[in-house]
Amino acid sequence: MTETVRDRVLAIIAEQAVLEVGDVTPELTLEDLGIDSLGLVESIFAIEEAFDIQVPFNANDPASSEFDISSVGAIIAAVEKLVKDQKG
Repeated sequence: MTETVRDRVLAIIAEQAVLEVGDVTPELTLEDLGIDSLGLVESIFAIEEAFDIQVPFNANDPASSEFDISSVGAIIAAVEKLVKDQKG
C-alpha cells in the first residue's frame, strides 16, 4: 500500500507533537497538539524534505504566509496542492 500525502503529513505532525498518528486529526490545530512556533518550523522543514517541495511560509510572519496552517486538515490540503503543482 502506498503512503498518501495525508498519511505522511499526519506522521510528521504526530512526530513533532510526540503523539501517535491516530491522535492527530484534520480538525485539530497545531496549538491543540501542543506544537509551538519552533515545532511548526521543524514541521515545515520536515514536510519540505519529505516531499521535495518549497513551502511558502514565513516563520517571522506566519499570518502573511500563503501556506495555511489554521488546522491539520488545512496543512494537508496545502501540501497536496504544492505536490500536485510541482508535478505539473
